Amino acid sequence: MISIDTNVLVRFITNNDPRQAKRARALVEEDEIFVVATVLLESEWVLRAGYGFSSEQIRQAFQNVLGLPRLHVESPEKIEKALQWWASGLDFADALHISFSGAASQFATFDEKLGRRAKKISNLSVLAV
Repeated sequence: MISIDTNVLVRFITNNDPRQAKRARALVEEDEIFVVATVLLESEWVLRAGYGFSSEQIRQAFQNVLGLPRLHVESPEKIEKALQWWASGLDFADALHISFSGAASQFATFDEKLGRRAKKISNLSVLAV
């Protein structure tokens, strides 16, 4: 199994550099691929800020990639939950933070809006700092 970097995933999704995109596609098609949560986090930012993708375009790209038969993602249940929360209006990074905080008893934030949302979607007690 090969773990891929953000630049490989972004190249696979955007196909904006034909030479690198071809290599990324071959890798994904020929090998078992592992994607860690931080690669998804960084990829969302790069696609949004660097390439001007909308949240919907990124969500669709992630759904397509994560549905590939040879692609495995870190903590798939947590990623799926974060993707659902993101689709319902949370920021992707915040959704990942909350989803991966499941082992904690409290979630601390200065962001009051996030705190209110976190209370609604998780079993975490929100600690207003």
